[in-house]
Amino acid sequence: MILTYKGISISYSVSGQGKTVTLLHGFLENSTMWKDTVASLERTHQVITIDLLGHGLTDALGYVHTMEDFADAVDAVLTHLNITSTTLVGHSLGGYVALAFAEKKPHTIEGLCLMNSTPFADSQERIILRNRALKVAKTNYKNLVSMSISNLFFEDNRIRFEDAIENIKTEALKTPLQGYVATQEGMKIRTDRTKTLENLNCKKLIIAGKNDPILSKTDLHQLEKLNGVTVTILEGGHMSHIENKEEFLQAIIRFIE
Repeated sequence: MILTYKGISISYSVSGQGKTVTLLHGFLENSTMWKDTVASLERTHQVITIDLLGHGLTDALGYVHTMEDFADAVDAVLTHLNITSTTLVGHSLGGYVALAFAEKKPHTIEGLCLMNSTPFADSQERIILRNRALKVAKTNYKNLVSMSISNLFFEDNRIRFEDAIENIKTEALKTPLQGYVATQEGMKIRTDRTKTLENLNCKKLIIAGKNDPILSKTDLHQLEKLNGVTVTILEGGHMSHIENKEEFLQAIIRFIE
C-alpha cells in the first residue's frame, strides 16, 4: 500500500487481526526483512510494516533524514490507519526511529522492543566511521554496501548464512544513494534517548547479539543496567532475526503476548 506524504510515497503493509504490532526495519533494509516475523505474528495480531524514508519503495524526503523525520513519517502511516496504540519493534535504525516516535507519542506505545539497537547517541568514533563511509559511498557505493552487510554478521556466521547475506545485499542495493546519505547524516546527529526509554510507561525489551560488531561490550553492559528494561542476549551478531531466528521469534512472541 502507498501513502502520499509531503509529496513523496511511503510504502507500508497491513496483515492479520488483533492488537497492533508495528515493525521498523534497519539501515539499508526494507520491509522484506520481516517476512518470517510477519508470518508468525499475523496469526494473532495486526502487523504493520513500513519502508522508512529513502528505503525500499519509500522515497527520500531530503538530504538529511533525522530520527524525528522518520518518526513523523511513521506517525503519518499509523494516523492514516487510525492506529491509536501499538507495540513497536525496531531493528537497528528502526530502534532509533521507534524511540523518536515514543518521545513524540508516548501514550500510544503498548510495548517497545529495540532489536540490535540502543538508545545511545553515536560515539565520536562512530561518527568518524560514518563520515568515512559517506566519502566512499559517493565513489564506490556498490562495494561499500556489500562490505557493510557482511560486516553485520558475527564472523563465524558469515559462511553459514552466505545465501541470506547475498539476498540482503540485493535488497540493500535498492536503497538509493540519497537515502543512504540522508540516513547516515541523520544517525550521526541523533540525540541520546536513554531517559526516554527508561521513563516510557510500557513493557520494554532489548534484544542484543553477544557478538554484535556494532555494539561494543561497554554498550552491552550499559544496556543491562537500564531501569525497567528487559535485556535478552542472543549468540550471534547484528542480525538476530537471521542468526538466531528461532530464539528471536520466541522472544518477540513472548513480549507481545
